[in-house]
Amino acid sequence: MTTSSDPAARPIGIFDSGIGGLTVARAVAQRLPHERLVYFGDTAHLPYGEKSTAAIQAYSVKICDVLLRQNCKLILIACNSASAAAYELVREYVGSKAIVIGMIDPVVSYVGQHYAGRPVGLIGTKQTVGSNIYRKKIDQLDLGVDLHALATPLLVPMIEEGFFNGRVSEEIIRAYLAHDELQHIESLVLACTHFPLIKPQIEDYYQGRVAVLDPSDVVAATVAEALAARQLLAPAGGVGPAHHFYVSDFTRSFEESTRIFFGQEVQLEHYPLWE
Repeated sequence: MTTSSDPAARPIGIFDSGIGGLTVARAVAQRLPHERLVYFGDTAHLPYGEKSTAAIQAYSVKICDVLLRQNCKLILIACNSASAAAYELVREYVGSKAIVIGMIDPVVSYVGQHYAGRPVGLIGTKQTVGSNIYRKKIDQLDLGVDLHALATPLLVPMIEEGFFNGRVSEEIIRAYLAHDELQHIESLVLACTHFPLIKPQIEDYYQGRVAVLDPSDVVAATVAEALAARQLLAPAGGVGPAHHFYVSDFTRSFEESTRIFFGQEVQLEHYPLWE
């Protein structure tokens, strides 16, 4: 267990069903370069999008135990499926031991602030779009945001297999973005943590006509604001922090993928959730 007499020196905990959340971890590391990150990828149980709510909640609580033992000051649920299924439970379970932030509320708040009364598109997995969680929360704002959501199930396996930044991915991306549901929008929300890797291709398609919203940037800003409000930002100075990356099931191919998603080489430690 990591201990520190200075609460601000405690690490930030981040978890996801696998590697997608590393795009969020990368955004947090870029915005808060003095913070130490503890990342947990539950690779033994991915993808969460196809699991029951009860299963996702059980995995999330188990992972929170790991992150709390690391004395994390904030736990970030870097997964849309886990945020939808387990955010309230995790907040209740963690209590006052750590701040808890999910993927959905920061994005909904941002959309409400910047796109009231305007048409906004959203792409995500079948589970995320089918849950209607973004639509429900945006409608609750009562700000007249006109949400156009489209499930794009081919994008995640395409990205995980390395088919991005090429002709194959370009054709698939164009086919989805040309869908009737996504016409006449002013902004597009990338409601999956894999999608920042194809943001440049999406922006190329729109040629500035549509603002492409990367939730990892919005969520990283929310993390910074939450820590600053509680005077928990890590002090500057010294050598860069040593981040720690755990996975519940280890493969060499996953280690290569972490480099792509996080933007640099990382060392993975195998940490099975159930012995």
